Amino acid sequence: IEMGFTATAIPEEYGGLGLGYLELCVIAEELGRSLAPTPFSSSVYLATEAILNYGDDSLKQAYLPGFASGEKIGAFAHSESNTSPTEANINCAYSDGSLTGTKIAVVDGDIANTFIVTANNGSGVGLYLVDSSSEGVEITEQSTLDPSRSHASIVFNNSKAIELNSDWSNVQNLLDRAAVLFSFEQLGGAEACMDMAKEYAMGRYAFGRSIASFQAIKHKLADMYIAVELARSNCYYGAWALSTDAPELPTAAATCRVSASQAYHECSKENIQTHGGMGFTWEFDCHLYYRRCRQLAANIGSQAIWKDKLIGSLERANQI
Repeated sequence: IEMGFTATAIPEEYGGLGLGYLELCVIAEELGRSLAPTPFSSSVYLATEAILNYGDDSLKQAYLPGFASGEKIGAFAHSESNTSPTEANINCAYSDGSLTGTKIAVVDGDIANTFIVTANNGSGVGLYLVDSSSEGVEITEQSTLDPSRSHASIVFNNSKAIELNSDWSNVQNLLDRAAVLFSFEQLGGAEACMDMAKEYAMGRYAFGRSIASFQAIKHKLADMYIAVELARSNCYYGAWALSTDAPELPTAAATCRVSASQAYHECSKENIQTHGGMGFTWEFDCHLYYRRCRQLAANIGSQAIWKDKLIGSLERANQI
């Protein structure tokens, strides 16, 4: 925040607070730390970014103030099957102002007012805006591992849609920008798990002494700390790239996404182990962080997908 970056998440002219992307990263980290059960990420990281970057002024005036105030909730509808969405396998179709197809596992899809949908218009895959109140939109709630964040399948049957763009590279750019913010959520959750494990280990006594003095527990906490600090460094790299719109954004986004996913998995898993048998019960919040860890790891693409993106971006950089 003190480095002088001026890029804004939602400009004041559209009802926002004029927050910079660095401030937004701080907010994302705290949302992850507290396991906030809110649709903030769906509305801000994805829906807002799509309209802000690819919508015209009339769309910005119509939707961004609502997203900023919380009166409107946005959701990103991208996946159609258990395989990773690609430009070649998006079957949702757009033609003559209408959109037809099915999307699954849409985070906050059951409570969203606005959907940002990836669809094929015959010449390419791009982003389209659909209101949940449009005719032909059918929403069915889906159960997932994390009950604190709702999911839904969405069926569009000749539903009225507005084209934002028809370029697959812009879809990838949207995912890269969101990946940085999701990484900060994962970082906050990972650090919360580490702190929980440390606090429990220092207060839990066995054989006359704190279990934090046992070498096996020390190793777990040390590994968690290393994972968190490595993820933090990579997340700062992502925050810099996002706030400056740097050409390195694809590489930075993939780097922080992979690192934060690994850190959150390590910390949420070892937090349960540090708590011992009690860590597997509903008496502690350990399982809530593990559930959120798995949900965030699958959102906007699995860790394997982002590893592939990282390798691809590094290969392209070496060819320049």
